[in-house]
Amino acid sequence: MSKSSGLVRSSMIFSGVTLISRCLGFVQNLVVTAALGASGNIMADAYATAQAFPNLFRRIFAEGAFTAAFVPAYSSVLERDGPEAADKLARSAMATLALATIILTVVMQIFMPQIMDVFSSGYREDPEKMQLAVRLTQITMPYLPCMSIVALLSGVLNARDRYVLSALAPTVLNLFVLFFVWPQKDPAAAAYAASFAVLLAGLAQVALLVWGVRKTGAKIGFVMPTLSPEIRNLLLLAIPGALAAAATQINIFVSQWLSSAIDGARMWLTVADRLYQLPLGLVGVAIGVALLPTLSRTVQAGDHEASQKVMDEAIVLSMALTLPAAAAIIAMPVFLIDGLFTRGEFLPYDAQMTGSALLHYGWGVPAFVLSRVLTPAFFARKDTFGPMKFAMVSVVVNLGFGLTLFPIIGVAGLAIGTSAAAWVNVLLMVFTLARRKVWTLGRNSWAGLSKVMFCGLLMTGFCGLASFYRPVVEGLLFSSKEFAVVMVCFAGLLLYIGFLFLTRAVRPADIKRALKRG
Repeated sequence: MSKSSGLVRSSMIFSGVTLISRCLGFVQNLVVTAALGASGNIMADAYATAQAFPNLFRRIFAEGAFTAAFVPAYSSVLERDGPEAADKLARSAMATLALATIILTVVMQIFMPQIMDVFSSGYREDPEKMQLAVRLTQITMPYLPCMSIVALLSGVLNARDRYVLSALAPTVLNLFVLFFVWPQKDPAAAAYAASFAVLLAGLAQVALLVWGVRKTGAKIGFVMPTLSPEIRNLLLLAIPGALAAAATQINIFVSQWLSSAIDGARMWLTVADRLYQLPLGLVGVAIGVALLPTLSRTVQAGDHEASQKVMDEAIVLSMALTLPAAAAIIAMPVFLIDGLFTRGEFLPYDAQMTGSALLHYGWGVPAFVLSRVLTPAFFARKDTFGPMKFAMVSVVVNLGFGLTLFPIIGVAGLAIGTSAAAWVNVLLMVFTLARRKVWTLGRNSWAGLSKVMFCGLLMTGFCGLASFYRPVVEGLLFSSKEFAVVMVCFAGLLLYIGFLFLTRAVRPADIKRALKRG
């Protein structure tokens, strides 16, 4: 099987399993928002804070620098020295990562009231909300070491071309939260139940991935951490990436800090985040996860032609899968939020405010995905300084837009800053790869990408018309806003797919060839 076809197959496996998880996650979001609401309930912001705070560090450790440095190193050792040496590296890396995140978690638990006073300064005028945010965050904070271990073990599985369990792990979290929250009738009980569910799900995810790694034959257990030469090299590679991830988290921190001043704003941003993260999780992360070990092997072998082909295919494939989601989000943001989330404690006003943020996340969606696809081109070459520098620039862009626009237009200003920063980050990566003569999009791929973008514009127009004539559409579809929004998205997707085939941007033979085993 060719490397490019292997990338598509691996991405589709990861995306298929992730789709199940994301669907469950969507149901979980519906249940939680209906139980907690947003602007009308202090429990909503407190729980959103408890979710957001561990994720600030999770994206540095679990999904960021350390694992980004670890996967190419593990793949390289596995290819060069065999599984025994690779597993020894993985054991030491896991011990180091676990120790660092456990120490950080303990410190955070001790000083949580003081930390929350800064992180959620807008809560100072409401002591009850502040106290709830502290308590719920102390419950969810131990999720960080669990997810760091899960991310590293996922890297081991992915390097061995095993993608199902690493994609399945988030499903455990969604199932736990659903199981704990569904029976609750009181918002306070639901918030505490969901927070404890996060903690227990983290432990269950670790157990699942440990079992999965052992099933592959890898011998990775818990050992005492040591600063071996391999780990020191790994840390040196990870430090620039950690700074880059930390720079990104500065953006998130500022957004969270500003949003704490408005009741319901954190839940609005959380709901908008869930929707625009859907294509990122299904496409960007999936292709990025499959791309990094594949690209690492081609770079290690010095096969520039194979690297070029893999990157070209990843870019076109990612955009073909991402643009339908971006089209729907841009064209009908309030229709989406109101149709899907407005019920129970989540009010029409909450849908309007969430939709205003979602609209501006929408035009950033392609950039969010592209950054996940382009970053492996640097990490595969053990260059973590490049992404660090680009992230620093994006911080300045995000802060400039966010701090300027938030006082004027509220949460929508934060979304504009996030999307603008993402596009600046992508342009810097593309320019740098071209300048280094490492990769530029090929002529044939440019043609395919142009056709994909044209099809995306047609879908955007269709969804925009459906949103404009929403009362008519709902009247034709049994006056059900839920059914109407689902059918419009489904019809728009069918239109998009039809034009993909009509313009020959995608051909049946391409799909068959991608799925065919060599």
